[in-house]
Amino acid sequence: MIETALVITISTRAAAGVYPDKSGPIIASALHDLGFEVAGPVVVPDGEAVGATLRDAVAAGHAVVITTGGTGLSPADHTPEQTRGVVEREVPQLAAAIARYGADHGVPTAALSRGVAGVAERTLIVNLPGSSGGARDGMAVLAPVLRHAVSQLRGGDH
Repeated sequence: MIETALVITISTRAAAGVYPDKSGPIIASALHDLGFEVAGPVVVPDGEAVGATLRDAVAAGHAVVITTGGTGLSPADHTPEQTRGVVEREVPQLAAAIARYGADHGVPTAALSRGVAGVAERTLIVNLPGSSGGARDGMAVLAPVLRHAVSQLRGGDH
């Protein structure tokens, strides 16, 4: 069975057409390479639209939802809070591994990311930074574990 994944880009300016989404396509391509049927990237503005889009993705039964953007310290960055409002169980070591990977690969600002990873029903949701590099680094961490995580969520053995 081919599992589905959704990519959500969170950027008020990209949603308004000020500039193109660069990180969402990187994530979509990586998910496709892992064998997922990929929807998106869907571009939404920062704020409540993030939570609504996440809830819709869970209701649609996507195995994986990867967000990009809105994880920093800017006053408009609320992706982690919106994500926490949807997930039932956090996977804190996954989020920590993503931040650690960036810091270990010469991106000291990776330590400032507030990204969340967690499970809502049978959907794994992971927040990645909004930069192209952050998207690539995040997918480098996720690639070796994503299929196993989905298998567990679908009832597979450990």
